[in-house]
Order: sequence, then C-alpha cells, then structure tokens
Amino acid sequence: MNLLTAENLSKSYNTDKILFDNVSLGINEGDKIGLIGINGTGKSTLLKILAGEEEPDNGKLTKGNAVRIAYLPQNPEFDEGESVISEVIKGKKAKNEFWDTEGEARSLLAKFEIDDVEAKVGTLSGGQKKRAALVRTLLDDAEILILDEPTNHLDTAMSEWLEDYLKKMKQALLIITHDRYFLDQVTNKIVELTHGKLYSYVGGYLKYLELKAEREEMEIATERKNAALFKKDLAWMMRGARARSTKQKAHIERFEELKNRDKIVVDKEIVVDSVSSRLGKQIIEIENISKAYGDKTLFADFTYLFRRIDRIGIIGKNGSGKSTLLKTILGEVAPDSGNIIIGQTAKIGYFSQDSGELDPSQTVIESAKDIAEYVQTKDGTISASKMLERFLFEGAMQYTKIEKLSGGERRRLALLHTLISAPNILILDEPTNDLDITTLSILEDYLDGFDGVVITVSHDRYFLDRVANRIFSFENGHIKIYEGGYSDFDTIDEDIEKLNTAIERLDEEIAENASRYSKLEELMVEKEKLEKELEQKEERWLYLTELNEKIRAGGK
Repeated sequence: MNLLTAENLSKSYNTDKILFDNVSLGINEGDKIGLIGINGTGKSTLLKILAGEEEPDNGKLTKGNAVRIAYLPQNPEFDEGESVISEVIKGKKAKNEFWDTEGEARSLLAKFEIDDVEAKVGTLSGGQKKRAALVRTLLDDAEILILDEPTNHLDTAMSEWLEDYLKKMKQALLIITHDRYFLDQVTNKIVELTHGKLYSYVGGYLKYLELKAEREEMEIATERKNAALFKKDLAWMMRGARARSTKQKAHIERFEELKNRDKIVVDKEIVVDSVSSRLGKQIIEIENISKAYGDKTLFADFTYLFRRIDRIGIIGKNGSGKSTLLKTILGEVAPDSGNIIIGQTAKIGYFSQDSGELDPSQTVIESAKDIAEYVQTKDGTISASKMLERFLFEGAMQYTKIEKLSGGERRRLALLHTLISAPNILILDEPTNDLDITTLSILEDYLDGFDGVVITVSHDRYFLDRVANRIFSFENGHIKIYEGGYSDFDTIDEDIEKLNTAIERLDEEIAENASRYSKLEELMVEKEKLEKELEQKEERWLYLTELNEKIRAGGK
C-alpha cells in the first residue's frame, strides 16, 4: 500500500543553486529506502520536505489520512532545561496496552549509553543529544520513519543494534547514512540524488553499484547514438532542408528534439593524487604511555613503534579514549606516564571531528590558498583552484563564503586542507562523519597510494576493512592490537566453524550416495571447494594469531 507520494518536487535557494527539479518518489509499506548523494545536493532538504518540515518551490505531496511520519533531523532540537526522559517521551503514548513508554525509553537510552535520564538536556554533548533524539524517534509508532544520519555519533555496537532493529521493524523507512555496510544490511531500495534528479534502484548498496553502472553504460551508449544522429541531421539542415513533405516535417521535428535533448551527465569523480613529504626511519615511538581521568583508566602501559606501512584503525566505545590517544600523539594532551617521540621528518596532517579550523568569513578559494597556492602532484604542479575543482568545488562555488556551505561541504573542504598540506602522517578522527560516499571512496583510493602512516578513529566498518591493516581496540582500559581490518577477527572463527559443519554434512551425503557415481562426483567437487576455503581461513587465522603474539612480545 502506498503511504506517501511526492510528485514533481523542485527546490532552489537562489538562481544558481538548484537542488532538485521535478523529482518524484513513492514510499510504500515495507519500503526501506536509503537516500544517497554527494554532500550539498539537497538530501537533507528533500527529507525535510517529505517530513512536512519545509515547503517545496513546486510539486505536491500526497499522504494517506491515517499515515504519520516520525522524523529525525540532522540537528535535533530540545527544551534544554527539561530532563532527557521527559523530552524523549513527550507526546508519546504506549504502542499497545502491554507497553510501558517510559520503561521502553529508559531501556533504549541505556542501549545508547545515556544512563542519567533525569539529567537536563542542556548538559548533554552534541552526540548524546543526537542519540536521545534517535530514541525519541524510535519510540514513535508512526507508519514512516525518516532518519537523517542516525549512525553519526554511534559506536560500532550501537550501529549494529540499530541495524538489527530497523531490519526487523514493520514501519517504512527513509534514511540518509554514509555507512555502506549499514545500507547493504537494512535497505531494499537505494535512491540517489545527483545533478538535481532522483534515480531509484531495487536492492541494497552493492546491488545499487551494479545497477548504476549498467544504467550509466546504457545512457552513454544512447547519448553517443543521439549525438551521431544529431550531427547527421545538422548537416541535412545546413543543406537547406525544407518541410515540403510529411516525412521532411518529421525529420525537422526529430532534429529539434535532438538539439534540445537533456545531455547525459555522469557523476564526476574526486581525483586527488597522493602527495606527501619525505619520511625518515624514525616515525612515532610510543613508550609505556598511560592516561586516566579520575578513577577511569583510558589506557595503560601502551607501547608501539610505528612503521611506514602502518594503516591503523582505532575502535572502541564512545568515551573509551580513542580521541584522547590521537591528541596525546599530537601533543595536545600529556600522558600521565610514558613518552612519545616524534621523528624529525614527521609532518602530521590532522583531520578533526568538527572542522572548526575553517574561517567562516573566507571564501572557499581564499581558504584553500591559505594552505597552498600551488599543489605538487604526481603529474606536476596544479593551482589551488584546480585542486578545488577536483574536489567538486567548481566555478562560482569557489567564491562562496564558507559560512554558506552545508556541513558535509565544510567537511569535504577541511579534508582537502589536510591532504594538500603534504603530510607524511595522516591522523583522521572520525573521517566518515558527514562525508558522502563518493568522497569516502576517493579518500580510500587516495590512502591506497599514500606513502606514509595513516592513523584513523572510525566506527565505519566498511571504511576500516577498506583502509586498515591493523586495529587498535580499546577494551576495558587497555589497547589490544589485532592484525587485519575490522572484520578479520570479528568473523573468522565463525567462518571456520560454518565451513567445518558444511563439510561434515557433505561427508554424510557422500556416504549415503556411495553407489550413485554422478551424484558422488558432484558432492566430491563441492567438498574439495569447501576444504580449500577452510584451509585458506585456517592459514589466515594462524597468521593473524602469530603476528598478534609477536606484537605483544614487542616484535615489529
């Protein structure tokens, strides 16, 4: 059943900033839709319009009389003087006679690590407020949930819990998130907002990548044919064609249609060459550092010698000390004990969580030139303006004041600042927050070719699997070290167990089909395939375990 229909919506903020034009979207029962697109294209604005928080310039919304919408904005608002629990349950009623709204609210708040529910909202951090607002939205029994970046400020355990909750719920969902694993697990439809148009794809994130590539290939092929036909018709018109017959009139009409056709626009990729300064043998040496605040120990007696090839992913619960470790390395926070030695040739580029280093009164181009008027790349020297174009700040946008940029656009500009300063050590604190998927993909490609050390705090499992070759995990006041990306130790034991079970079942089938040659041959081929996969998994497990033991013993 159709719940909400948006027809021919258009929205612009001025004549040169058209967000979207004549876009349509339907939300039906059972839909779990992921909305993606480059930052600044109008995703959050579209959500506001669909949630009834903002009016479109043109178009109409049709919603069933009994259909209600619960909306989580990017920047939620509360009465700062009220308690968390009262703000979360305000206006909520029990979903049925067996539910206790306040009890459920307290349980959900605890899952998102908000334990003092009687605290005033004004005492919460920005991340805690967003999590409280998420709980407020989840408590609603509306038919449609519209969530704008709910995974920001969630640690891995919280993201996985929310992922499971949204998969199981019966309500329809429209969500903006840049967490690609999350999208692939939760959504059954991806809608992309690009160049002012909406494109819909049935399936999760991986299916979207496949279908988008097919669509673009077809559109490019069609455009080539139309361009060739237009060139041919243009030559015919230039020879002085006259509409003397019905056939000639149709030919002229076709020429006009081809001339006025919408040209195919393929998404422009962000391309930034890996540029870094020379890095000597001594990089960063951490010797037995410890840090505590009051009775809470963040880490104790931690030692590590960084190598040039290190791609370190740092994980742990919110408040466990991840950002504190980064700030200790940067020299912004002193350890309680131990030492950190930074090599003389080390040049650290730091990408912080808040992008607060940007001057809102500057234009985009002024801001970039303050870092470097010219940038040395593998292909030679290019201007700051050219580098901005590669980061999708084109034309008039380069002369836009930073204060007028969206939050995501500011993050993209701050990332560019970090990269063009030519560091040889990159420290990234939650780089995936507020960065769109396109920018994340290009950042990942950039890091592949980066000739230096990468240290990143992130809750984005896809990003960590893509980038990290070693994990620092904050666990109960200690930093444990694991080899590989996020998923290596997370799933390898389970994979080995599943393969062993599957082989045991095949052995039983083989025994039962000993006299059936064709079936037996088929089963033996399948068993050989599984045994080979099991051998690879066991070798990987042994390799990771031995390396982890060497690291703990002080090896490199």
